[in-house]
Amino acid sequence: MKLHQQKGVAAVELALIMVPMLILCFGIVEVGRALYYYDGLVKATRGAARYLTQQDLNDTASYNAAVAIARSLAICGKKICAASDPKLVLGLDNPSQVTVTSYPTVLTGAGSVSLVSVNIASVNFTSFLPYSIASFTYSPVKVTMAWSTT
Repeated sequence: MKLHQQKGVAAVELALIMVPMLILCFGIVEVGRALYYYDGLVKATRGAARYLTQQDLNDTASYNAAVAIARSLAICGKKICAASDPKLVLGLDNPSQVTVTSYPTVLTGAGSVSLVSVNIASVNFTSFLPYSIASFTYSPVKVTMAWSTT
């Protein structure tokens, strides 16, 4: 072929390859964002459980106050969440999504241990680019830690 017959070939090839490459790049960014939010869910759950391990959960009044604070820590990272406070993870904005359970005496082979468990219910992930990665729902995240009864 002659040189003057191939003048627009590179532009046409770039146009054909650019759309799939952009979808691939945005898909990689969306997967990274989804992993970032999941990591935020895990850290929020772990932080709430860690706070509860440092509280006296034998007294009902202090237990209820500690549970309310743990829920706020899981949702907004503060001891008391206001409606205007930014949330740690998008979609995690309702205190009923955070469930706290305490197990005062769990028998083990070497005696007993007291446990506290924090569970964050399913949270939806909404993709900015639904053609690159679909929106989905995270599974519930649960963390159980030992706490001191003394």
